[in-house]
Parts: sequence; structure tokens; C-alpha cells
Amino acid sequence: MNLTTQKRLAASILKVGLNRVWIDPERMEEVSMAITREGVKQLINNGAIKAKPQKGISSYRSKKLAEQKKKGKRKGRGSVKGAKKARNPKKQEWMTTIRALRKDLKEMRDANEIDATTYRKLYKMAKGGAFRSKSYMKTYARDHDLIK
Repeated sequence: MNLTTQKRLAASILKVGLNRVWIDPERMEEVSMAITREGVKQLINNGAIKAKPQKGISSYRSKKLAEQKKKGKRKGRGSVKGAKKARNPKKQEWMTTIRALRKDLKEMRDANEIDATTYRKLYKMAKGGAFRSKSYMKTYARDHDLIK
């Protein structure tokens, strides 16, 4: 029994896809007799033809994954995409370093550990990239007797 026409008409009337049209297996004969839109509409009203519910996409897996990532898991070498500098750009790295150095210099100046001239000198050196970290800058200052 070929019900493609009925199925197509029902899909059009119900405004769903062909795969979502359900035809009652007990009333196949009755459905095959309906050849007009009106006939199909009557069958829909009678319950011989129905639209199946829409299938949803479960968010369970994505939620579980997000929870794991929140805990800091799934971040190993196998999950890393992009180069080291893509994940933490050079500029970002520089900004972090220089801000720390400048803050440290200001603290040293305010605490009178260094005078204004030394502060200026070290500030310019930091800007030029002479120090890779606060500890390197402090070591340099200590070695060159710049700290009072």
C-alpha cells in the first residue's frame, strides 16, 4: 500500500517534515482512501495521522564536559590547540611582566630603597627589556649597589 501522497499532504498540512508524519497502522485502509487535502485534514482531526514530537539534542554530555573543564581537567597536551604564543600572546606576557616590574619599582621608590635617579635608570632598563622578572631586577639592583 503506497501512502506517499497522503504522507506528503499531511506533512504540508501539519507543517512538519515527511519523517515526522505518523500514520496509524490499524487505519491504513482508511488513510489510503483519502486523496484530497480535505480528506487528509479529516484524518488528522480523527487522530489517524499525527505529527511525531520533535527530537531534541541532549545537553548532558556538553554540561558534563564543561563541569570537568571547570575543575581544570581535560587541559593536557593532547587538548592543546595552537602554539604557545597563540594561547598566551607575546604582548600579554610583556604587559604582565612590565606592570609587575613598574609596580615593584614604585614600591621601592616610595619605601626610599632607591632614589629618583636610580628609579629612572631601572625604569628605562625595564622598558628596554633588560629584566625578565622582578627577582632579576632586584638581583641587578643589589649587585650594582643601587639599593640603599
